[in-house]
Amino acid sequence: MKPYFRRATIGIFAGALSSPALTYAIRNPVLALLCGIFLGALYAASLRSARSAYAENLMTGAALGIPLWGLISVVAIPVSAGQMPEWNAEGMRAHLPALVAWVLYGALFGLIYQAFNDLAAARWGAEAKASVPVPSPLTHVVILGGGFAGMKTAQCLEKEFQKNISVRITLVSETNALLFTPMLAEVAGSSLEPSHISTPLRSSLHRTEFVRGRVREIDLEKRCVLLEGMNSPDGTSEPRQISYDQVVLALGSVPNYLGMPNVERRAFNFKSLLDAIRIRNYVIEMFELADREPDASRRAPLLTFVIAGGGFAGVELAGALNDFAHGILADYPNLNRDEVRVVLVHAGDRILPELSESLGRYAQAKMEERGVQFRLNARVRDAHPGIVVLQDEEIRSETLVWTAGTTPSTVIKALNVEKDKRGAVKVDANLSVCGRPGLWALGDCAAITDAKSGRACPPTAQFALREAATLASNLAAHLAGQPSKEFHFDSMGALCVIGHQTACAELTVPFSRTRALRFSGLFAWLMWRGIYLSKLPGLERKIRVLFDWTVELFFPRDIVQTIDLK
Repeated sequence: MKPYFRRATIGIFAGALSSPALTYAIRNPVLALLCGIFLGALYAASLRSARSAYAENLMTGAALGIPLWGLISVVAIPVSAGQMPEWNAEGMRAHLPALVAWVLYGALFGLIYQAFNDLAAARWGAEAKASVPVPSPLTHVVILGGGFAGMKTAQCLEKEFQKNISVRITLVSETNALLFTPMLAEVAGSSLEPSHISTPLRSSLHRTEFVRGRVREIDLEKRCVLLEGMNSPDGTSEPRQISYDQVVLALGSVPNYLGMPNVERRAFNFKSLLDAIRIRNYVIEMFELADREPDASRRAPLLTFVIAGGGFAGVELAGALNDFAHGILADYPNLNRDEVRVVLVHAGDRILPELSESLGRYAQAKMEERGVQFRLNARVRDAHPGIVVLQDEEIRSETLVWTAGTTPSTVIKALNVEKDKRGAVKVDANLSVCGRPGLWALGDCAAITDAKSGRACPPTAQFALREAATLASNLAAHLAGQPSKEFHFDSMGALCVIGHQTACAELTVPFSRTRALRFSGLFAWLMWRGIYLSKLPGLERKIRVLFDWTVELFFPRDIVQTIDLK
């Protein structure tokens, strides 16, 4: 039985069996059944197919129930009855039973779907695996990079070679955990604990050998990777060499400061967990210094925070820092609310160019209402102590965060392969590097063109995950002497949080390249939290993040510094 057909069939049956829970939200039992079946088929495409993953599918299904509650019970049902959705506290309380019903439906579906999936895997899984030829010599596959693309590639290869012991898989990463970057701004804004959005790679991968190290060089002729030495307790370090038969480049990207050394030296990056922790602690440090500074003119640069870049990362960070800075003012009675400034500098004429113009304008207007200032059609040109220099303006600020550009790593730039103007490795439609047998690339460090649309694929997590699945399938097919498939994926949309309980969402309509559903405000914020919570790897992390969000509702932001900046 074909995997997609099997999953859809399982989703339909599981959705039908879970649909009684929806009768509390959809009063008509027949409509509840049809809705349950339809959503079950959609759920089946998003939930894991791993065996015995009951707890994780339960949490994932329950989390996906939250945005469905908002979309159907809060919006669609009232609108179909000729009423306007109610977003006030009283109206939301009236929808609380429906929220419970949707969460219960999702949880039941997750459990039933997993049970059916295990039964189907026991019946048809062995047949499918038995039909794949097994290469006789030992083949070593090395994956460089432990981000979304790298870890997903390793997971998919583990499935492809589940019963094939002749293939050895190694993952090399600078850190020992996968960082869930969509929630990174919430760490900088003190909404989430740093470790709660990081998933250990060693516990997530079962067959893959994990090696922590930084790639120094890739020798394509000798088929080996040279890693920088890790410091031992006695202070010595020796480089390590790893030979490979197939190598996957998933090294991501690094900040691109556009040839401005002062900006590179004085600006904070916003790529890693340590970056977010440093930004949070530095903001607290600025408040501590400003609290004991009697001169208002000297307090101004301490309480002015400049973010360069108006894409998703910059906008989400600006919204999070604005909420954080104004939220902790109660602990600093000597400071005035009007003294706190968050300034977003963007080279375009509107923020969030990845979204529609209407959502971009909405986001800017909402953020301006909350105190965020914008400098559009402007670029950061230089940075000096206490001053950020634009083309025609100087902003007095001690804090500059750079999110305005990225470039592939120096290891990628040193490779003797064809690259695009950004420095990313050009790949064929099957994600292999042309003219370099055994070399594959995906994610931010690769220049990938969609095989069907002909458009360049954006460097986002949702594309990286699908690229990883296609690459793993093609690599397995290559080793088995079978034809590969071309990469194609239609974006499912984009989500962006712009501040307290406010977000923008643009979801692509299935089977349409031009139409999209657009949401904003509280509902989009609930959708953001529900969808990304369901995507967060690991049941334990989901529970920890849910606990953090619940605590945030009742207690003020934490101002304890976890790094000694002195």
